[in-house]
This record gives sequence, structure tokens and C-alpha cells, in this order.
Amino acid sequence: MAQVNSKESSDNNNSPQPPKEIIWVEILKTLGLSAILAFGIRTFVAEARYIPSKSMVPTLQVDDRLIIDKVSYHFKPLQRGDIVVFMPPDEASVVCTTGPRSQRSKDAYIKRVIGLPGEKIEVKQGLVFINDSPIKETYLDSVPEYQYGPRVVPQDSYLVLGDNRNNSCDSHYWGFVPRENIIGQAIVRFWPLNRVGEITP
Repeated sequence: MAQVNSKESSDNNNSPQPPKEIIWVEILKTLGLSAILAFGIRTFVAEARYIPSKSMVPTLQVDDRLIIDKVSYHFKPLQRGDIVVFMPPDEASVVCTTGPRSQRSKDAYIKRVIGLPGEKIEVKQGLVFINDSPIKETYLDSVPEYQYGPRVVPQDSYLVLGDNRNNSCDSHYWGFVPRENIIGQAIVRFWPLNRVGEITP
């Protein structure tokens, strides 16, 4: 019995080891696959975003980190109150930024969906009216001090406003957001840790 164990031990010690080149190839394959999966998820499923401005205060603060769901809104209609990330129309890059046109960035915006396709929107007396009826907005720190409309939201478009209603360059400045411009819906805040949680309308 002792001789058998000795032989097995000897065989194991003499077994060929994989060349270092093969190990590196496997590592590179794993890293490459991970990168492809990460890119695919970020492009088609979800991605992280941070908040660079105060336009969504008090709901979202500067430097909040969010997860953006890029899939669900393709299968269900957006609802009033949803917070969405989108590429702004050309008018927004003119109205909301300064400096030479060639130097103006066109970064994604984040705002709250207020007006849905076909609805008549008007802002007056510190309230938003949808089809002539005021809506209740519990997420605002201060009521809007401007007047807007009445305007009818075109089909396949949305009217979006910031929660920091008087300090947000949004639809009341530059118009409506085409559905095709929408990147996704903000669903979870993962930073800072003391405010981690689902983002609800």
C-alpha cells in the first residue's frame, strides 16, 4: 500500500504543467469576455450615471450615483412622474449652455416626465395643469414661478421638468423630448450610502 501511494505521488510530481503562455491566453480570454459582457450590459441593459447639477433637487442631489434601466420602457409606456435620462434636442444645447456653438457639449440630461403624448400642459399660479386640471407634486421644494403654455405634447414625445422647478433648463425652455431620445429610466440610487434605495415617483 505504501508503494502505491509513493508511486502516485511520484506520478503527480512528474505530471506536465501548462505552459505560462497558455495561462496568459486564458486570462486574456476571460478579461476580453468580461469586457464584452460589461459593454453589452451598459449599452443595452443598464448603466450607472451621476448627477452633475442641482436641477433635480431635492429628489436628486449633486454627485448622486444612479442605475439607469435601459430596457423596461421599451415594453411599457412611460408614466407621469418617471425620472428619465435622455439626449436633449438641439434647442437645449443652445438655450442651456454658453460659449461658442462648436464648444457646447451635448451631454445627457435627467428630468421628470410631466406631460404625456397628446396632453395639454399649462403652468400657471404655481401649479402644473394637465388637460385643465392641476396635478399634485409632493416632490417640489418650491412651486414654479413662471408661466408656460398651454401647449399640447406631440405624439411620441414628452414634456419633462426638473424638480428644482425654478433652476432647471428643461422643456419649458426648449420644448419636448422625442421618445427616441430617451436612454432609460432612473430606478436605483447606489450612492451615497445613507440614501441608497429605489427611486420612486
